[in-house]
Amino acid sequence: METAELYDLVIIGSGPGGYVAAIRAAQLGLKACIIEKDEPGGVCLNIGCIPSKALLHQAEIFNSHKELEAMGVKVDVSTLDYSRVLAKSRQAAETLSKGILYLLKKNRVTLVKGRGEITAPGTVTVDQEQEIKGKNIIIASGSRPRRIPGFDFDLDREIVLSSNEALLLEKLPGEILILGGGAIGCEFAQVMNDFGVKVHLVEMLDHLLPAEDREIVSVLERSFRKRGIKIYTATKALSMTRENGRITVALAKQGKAAEQNIAVQVDKVLVVVGRQPNTESLGLEKLGIELESGFIKVGDYYQTSVPGIFAIGDVVNSPLLAHVASKEGEIVVEYLAGRKPQPAIDPQSIPMAVYTEPQVAAFGLNEEQAAKEGLDFVKASFPFRGVGKAMATGRYEGMVKIISHRESREILGAQIVGPEATELIHELLLARNSELLPADIASMIHGHPTLSEGVMEAARAIEGWAIHI
Repeated sequence: METAELYDLVIIGSGPGGYVAAIRAAQLGLKACIIEKDEPGGVCLNIGCIPSKALLHQAEIFNSHKELEAMGVKVDVSTLDYSRVLAKSRQAAETLSKGILYLLKKNRVTLVKGRGEITAPGTVTVDQEQEIKGKNIIIASGSRPRRIPGFDFDLDREIVLSSNEALLLEKLPGEILILGGGAIGCEFAQVMNDFGVKVHLVEMLDHLLPAEDREIVSVLERSFRKRGIKIYTATKALSMTRENGRITVALAKQGKAAEQNIAVQVDKVLVVVGRQPNTESLGLEKLGIELESGFIKVGDYYQTSVPGIFAIGDVVNSPLLAHVASKEGEIVVEYLAGRKPQPAIDPQSIPMAVYTEPQVAAFGLNEEQAAKEGLDFVKASFPFRGVGKAMATGRYEGMVKIISHRESREILGAQIVGPEATELIHELLLARNSELLPADIASMIHGHPTLSEGVMEAARAIEGWAIHI
């Protein structure tokens, strides 16, 4: 068996956690090696965040024909070739993957193609042929779509799809049922609906985006229904049958009343009910690395129960978000390099973003969570209808909402639903992380007309002096 040189750090996986950790390690003078069985960039870049946002952007452009028609312009959309839409999204993913490859080479990070298994502390064996030695190892092997009984995925993309297959469709179905009303399900519902697919969106809990503020989500649900998306909340999928090329899905409405059975006929089913960590075939059991609810158990600096082995990203029990994985990778590497340790990630400072129309973004506590924790808080919101630029551009659905401690006025959380919410949220997050108060935002001059005036007005509303409402 071939034995390679000794590295300071060996990383299994080149997703947003792995490649960021490797580049940061190189910047700090550590010799790093990444082992990757697929393409650089992981799920996020290749079959996740990036191609999905490319599809969302193209769907928005396509759907804008309605605005042109309102101006008297005749638009023939019958010639849509969705395979070209797919090709453009794949081009974006491939370009960025090559960009990651360039960055790794630029920073002199070694990339080894193959499947890695930790066969001993400090040793990773690739495809059972090559040994890679490292003083430390980071497991950043990511996750995969979660399965549910009775709705197994078709790898040929014929009946039941995971998010992976849905992102690679060359032809759209006429009608689709989406199981899972989280961020991924809502974004796919947006894309499919914009391109003219009839969409049924099913969520077991009582509202879409179950972890988010009800008032905020109600705006998105109202928008979806207005667009023709059929939403089934507090609803469970029981079974499916196939007949004459169509799929019949049996649904059961749940709640205080007796269960109501519903049958929905569609062409395809998309299952997006979460993700599960890729922790198999890594040699964890043989090494005695502890797992907790399927995730690798880690300490303050993401160290596992075996010295010299760390884990980051979707394999640990933190929010399964690309930006979280990247920050975790930075924390591990700076710890190994002997730098002043970064503070552990504060869960209340992690931004959440959903790229629907309207967009949804949030961080920290929402109104329900603050009440559940027994905090003495005040809330205030400002509608985008009161923001000049939002009205001028015709994108005025939604609001900016702030939750603050009643006495100290500390920002406990914020939620935005509306135009460019995923960008606007960071002004409030920066304020919270810098220990600024709503009054600081309220008194700062904001450009006019800008969407950020909605943030300013919400901060003023907390202080009791919003102007444009």
